[in-house]
Amino acid sequence: MSFFQPICPVVASCGVVAIASCSLPAAQGSAPPASMMVEFINPAAIETAQVMPEPLLFQSATDFAEGTAAVRQGDKLGYINPDGSWVITVADENIEVSGPFHEELAVARAGEYHGYIDPSGDWAIAVQFKQAKAFAEGLAAVQGGEKYGFINPRGQWVIEPEYELAESFADGLAVVKQDGLYGYVDRSGNLAIPIQYKDAWQFSEARAVVKVDRQYGYIATDGSIAVPLTYDGAFNFSEGVARVRQGPKWGFIDPQGNWVIPPEFDYASDFSEGYAVVLQAGNWVYIDQTGAVAIAGEFDYAGDFAEGLATIQKAGKYGYIDTTGAIVITPTFQNAGPFSASRARVQVEQRWAFVKPDGTLLTAPE
Repeated sequence: MSFFQPICPVVASCGVVAIASCSLPAAQGSAPPASMMVEFINPAAIETAQVMPEPLLFQSATDFAEGTAAVRQGDKLGYINPDGSWVITVADENIEVSGPFHEELAVARAGEYHGYIDPSGDWAIAVQFKQAKAFAEGLAAVQGGEKYGFINPRGQWVIEPEYELAESFADGLAVVKQDGLYGYVDRSGNLAIPIQYKDAWQFSEARAVVKVDRQYGYIATDGSIAVPLTYDGAFNFSEGVARVRQGPKWGFIDPQGNWVIPPEFDYASDFSEGYAVVLQAGNWVYIDQTGAVAIAGEFDYAGDFAEGLATIQKAGKYGYIDTTGAIVITPTFQNAGPFSASRARVQVEQRWAFVKPDGTLLTAPE
């Protein structure tokens, strides 16, 4: 019997050593083994390989507003920009929660009281209010003592605290509550629309929802009845129409109260970017302003469009569709919010991240 030791050619090139194809003699009754190649990786390749950066994850986060989002990482509370850079650090360690910026001021809470911080992260208006709402049209509704009034950005009272409740200004008017009923004041504190309604909402597109007895309708900014109070439910105008409910069915009206889309849905949301989510025969679909179904799909939940994308839920997970109805971000998140500044807040397990329109998560800038 003779023994044969094959010699396989060795090829070296560019720092990679390879044993080229080599045929070994077959044992009796067996097929020849397949060719093999062994490669030794160039160490330089490891050094230059791209390492996928870790996504930015937070214990809490808000949607982006005025170019920043409030986030918390461990004991650090502050704000990031859409690139993921930390641009504001909240200075006072006693601040437990801070909200999004509105008109360059953000509500912040320390203990049981609220104040406002500025873009430097310091107090602009000292913590002192039981409740505080975002600035709008130059004023903010706050609770001083037991009553609500309005302050300016310097923290000075413009409308003294004398109301049981107050909402932010819109269209130059703000809802206030006194003796269990609602009316509206102007920015000088004058009573512009008498306190007489069982319920009243902020103005939107020059119309506001009001309630008398059990019926809802709409008033104009001069206090006149714009749409008679004949509905069982009514909501703000958006993109020229408002969703209303008559009995169990929902439809849409124009600012004069004419039906644009008859009440035929089991539920309806506001129009946003040309579409509204409605519940029809147990299915969530999107309709256009003619009432025609524009996007249909098997969704457990469907949200409003923002920046061309809408949140949807399938099999308990959240993702996003575009205006064609195509899923562009696979449902993988525990929760998801609307896009703003090309970023959307999403829940990843027990923490929060921001997803981009291409489906990638925001990472720390290099």
